Amino acid sequence: MEESQAVAAVERAMVAIRRSQSRRAIQRLAGDTQLDPALFAVIDAVEEGPGAATVSAVADRMGIDQPRASRLVARAVEAGLLRRVADPADGRRSILELTGHGSEQTDQVHRFRREVFGAAMRGWPERDQREFARLLTAFVGALGRPAGPLTDDRGRQL
Repeated sequence: MEESQAVAAVERAMVAIRRSQSRRAIQRLAGDTQLDPALFAVIDAVEEGPGAATVSAVADRMGIDQPRASRLVARAVEAGLLRRVADPADGRRSILELTGHGSEQTDQVHRFRREVFGAAMRGWPERDQREFARLLTAFVGALGRPAGPLTDDRGRQL
């Protein structure tokens, strides 16, 4: 497969993943999971690290603006999934922590996701699963790094 064909195949696969991760698809698959799918990303951002989870950190980790992150965090607090605690280093700042209920729900979501991903790879040799994990992790890490300037097929900067 030529590089451009490989990149096009990755693009199509990423679009398919995005569609399969839509709110409706997740709700259908999640069944009895009590956590609102809209709050999955908030909980993930709080857990992600590094550093303290603040509303600003959640916004950065989710790639959204601070007002939207603030509304989502407020919903997670209202749902009993997160609590705000004073930052011991700066009492004016709040740090977000999972509550006991939030931890239980998060564990359930992690189990659910792993079941879905495990089912998708069922029948794959263990070696292929490890290689896929390695490559996907590297790919996701590379997506987070700034790219150089965009160029056309002749190498001219766009």
